[in-house]
Amino acid sequence: NLVNIQKTHERMQTENKISPYYRTKLRGLYTTAKADAEAECNILRKALDKIAEIKSLLEERRIAAKIAGIYSDAEPPRKTMRRGVLMTLLQQSAMTLPLWIGKPGDKPPPLCGAIPAAGDYVAKPGDKVAARVKAVDGDEQWILAEVVSYSHWKANPETDPEALFQKEQLVLALYPQTTCFYRALIHAPPQRPQDDYSVLFEDTSYADGYSPPLNVAQRYVVACKETKKK
Repeated sequence: NLVNIQKTHERMQTENKISPYYRTKLRGLYTTAKADAEAECNILRKALDKIAEIKSLLEERRIAAKIAGIYSDAEPPRKTMRRGVLMTLLQQSAMTLPLWIGKPGDKPPPLCGAIPAAGDYVAKPGDKVAARVKAVDGDEQWILAEVVSYSHWKANPETDPEALFQKEQLVLALYPQTTCFYRALIHAPPQRPQDDYSVLFEDTSYADGYSPPLNVAQRYVVACKETKKK
């Protein structure tokens, strides 16, 4: 079809005119070419999605094997891997990173190129990250590392009070004796490591719209994106 378009333009230049015949023919050729390009684009997008899906499944299997202590001949444990082999694997991983190709008007998602991660992003096992570690001699440096697991940490009010939610801050908290999170206001942050948050759950059955103070463990109090109602 593209060859036909090129030949039609050449004939038009030879005849030095744009007749109704050529105008109609070109319109049909370009319409077909546009439809072909859109169809090819959709196929390529599906292929990229399938590649990303396959890579994700392979990564899950690799992590599961590593956790179980089972390593294939192609990928021995990191502690016995030769430097050259590791460098080759890192290069292959970089070359096969899924490519983002958005549709017209789409914006690149978080973690695409220089786009930062979302505020609530948590690295998954298997993710490659830049980690700041302390060497044996005490010097700190940034290294390429792989996430093995992720653990939520409880803040120590006695040493890191800035890591706690503050009084009257809007949060989502796990209602006692349930598995549901509800909007609440911090009534009082914990004072000691073993203490819970004291929170006021939104409750229209009370005159001021909030329940009496209830205790909720640090682990089950999370940030709420919405702003407090005036």
